Amino acid sequence: MAKRRKRNTGRKKRHPLLRALRWLVLAAAAGFVLFVGFLTYVFLSLDDADPFQIPGRTPGMMLVASDGSVLLERGSFFGDEARLDRLPEHMVQAIVAIEDRRFWYHPGIDPISLVRAMWVNWRAGKVKQGGSTITQQLAKNLFLEHKRTFWRKVQEAALALWLEWKLSKKEILSLYLNRVYFGAGAYGVEQAAKRYFGKSAQDLSLGEAALLAGLVKAPSAYNPLRHKKRAIRRAWVVLQAMVDAGYITKRQARAALKSIRLRPNDLQRSSSVNFVADWIMAQLSMLTGQDMTESIVVETTIDAALQHHAARTLQKVLARHGRKRRIGQGAIVVMRPDGAVRAMVGGRSYTRNAFNRAVHAKRQPGSAFKPFVFLTAVENGFTPVSVVRDEPVRFGDYAPRNHGNRYYGPVTLTTALAKSLNSVAVKLAVRLGPERVVETAYRLGISSPLNPVPAIALGVSEVSLLELVGAYAPFANGGRLVSPWVVRRIITRSGKVLYERRGSGLGRVVKERPLGMLNYMMRAVVREGTGRNARFKGHDIAGKTGTSQDYRDAWFVGYSAHLVTGVWLGNDDNRPMKRVTGGSFPAIIWKSIMSRAHKGLPFRTLPGHYLPPPRQPTLARRAPTPPSETPPVHRKKYTVMDFIFDLFR
Repeated sequence: MAKRRKRNTGRKKRHPLLRALRWLVLAAAAGFVLFVGFLTYVFLSLDDADPFQIPGRTPGMMLVASDGSVLLERGSFFGDEARLDRLPEHMVQAIVAIEDRRFWYHPGIDPISLVRAMWVNWRAGKVKQGGSTITQQLAKNLFLEHKRTFWRKVQEAALALWLEWKLSKKEILSLYLNRVYFGAGAYGVEQAAKRYFGKSAQDLSLGEAALLAGLVKAPSAYNPLRHKKRAIRRAWVVLQAMVDAGYITKRQARAALKSIRLRPNDLQRSSSVNFVADWIMAQLSMLTGQDMTESIVVETTIDAALQHHAARTLQKVLARHGRKRRIGQGAIVVMRPDGAVRAMVGGRSYTRNAFNRAVHAKRQPGSAFKPFVFLTAVENGFTPVSVVRDEPVRFGDYAPRNHGNRYYGPVTLTTALAKSLNSVAVKLAVRLGPERVVETAYRLGISSPLNPVPAIALGVSEVSLLELVGAYAPFANGGRLVSPWVVRRIITRSGKVLYERRGSGLGRVVKERPLGMLNYMMRAVVREGTGRNARFKGHDIAGKTGTSQDYRDAWFVGYSAHLVTGVWLGNDDNRPMKRVTGGSFPAIIWKSIMSRAHKGLPFRTLPGHYLPPPRQPTLARRAPTPPSETPPVHRKKYTVMDFIFDLFR
């Protein structure tokens, strides 16, 4: 059988290696096109309108106290941009060793770290380790929201590749060190160094650099101001990583750990200034009429020392008595009679709970609302010596009761307010009309909705501490309405004035004689009534206690001609306290704050003129012991031997 001749197709047979190379090139080209298309889709999916423009640092805000000292800095501000060439080498080494050891070699994504993290997480059954590089973390901080989703990780990786293409490694590391959050409100290594060690970042020691590098993973959990031991343990982990990377020796690591010394200043120890900062931030656009696009200096009315003392006083009382008496929270406002806030504490600890109870919490003021009832009374013909019968009363289904169900018969208005007698207050409100009482409260500055019912006399409508203190200010300033304020001036970093407070006030809302009558009665509350725990010598003071139903809220708001201060104690969940009244711990806190604030201040009489008639009945001679808003005084029994002794004395 003859062999078939092969057809000559005219094609030259290619070598198998050439064919494989050809397919490889085609596959690479297709992959490159797909990769570019995918990256384009990823970039188009970003929320930012211009993802290829590195955003500038967030404008900063510096709060300045009334004496010119710096209270607080937020965001980027003067001199807080650290230059990489001026930072100590061990600061850079610490960050690289603990966050991204192959930073100098990878293209923005580290496949080895990703595979290792996936393996560790798969074995643990949960996310225990991340594979993000420093470049990826920078991309997240610059462009993305902090959400733990797969698509966010894809966007992060794409942006990291773009950053590596656009910037050098040193530029990336410099951006990272100046943008990363180190806790306690410190963004960037320069702010963190000042916050924790009171020095510039270029002066950091090896141990201090290790501690800062350890904060990046979990700034709140490792915050050395709150968790010092935990932060030191984390610093040791960083030092060991530096040893493994060959940057330092074990001997140097041990010496560095022993040398760590925190040196925060007093204002940074007290986070309560942040309550003031939050309140100011909420007002900025209204005050300046524009959004903040440039760093600003906010000159405030805050007294730095008084702010710190108020916060410490509240913390000490709650630490000592909080658990036993079931007191979870508190708030304080100290204000000048013209409405300028001198101190504001919105809670027990800003770092644990940033909710400002002085501004935003609405609670029942209890008997602290009664001054508006008694002011309405003296404005409508009553006087401090007018007599009203204290007795059980009922108005329809409403039957108010005195504390401890004790009634005293005929009493003057002064006695009724000093003893905080509920039946008399409700009688007055009904006789005058609850609408008049509500109108008086609104006229003096209360802005929360008030229900004009008989029970309004006992403070059943909720108000904030700030507005209640502001409504007491006319009692101290001669009857002029105020609106609480804290900002004196706002200027930009370049010196442009954006806002400056001007004006002479909102006008008189209380006449002189009714004001004098009210202040006469309010003095008796502190002198011999339910507010006796607030007394201190050398100044003319007045005030009112308040306790809501079931001891859910305890208030003391009082004033002199120099300052008006309010204190509230209670629980966020409205849980009752254990027999805590306005005349107990709130009055004690008030006394501590006000007595310190009045050191060196001259004596001034409270405004208003009222001279009581002669032979006016006094609380000491005609009235029984005050009810239980303050503990009763138990006097020794008068015996026959005492009579004989007096007879021959």
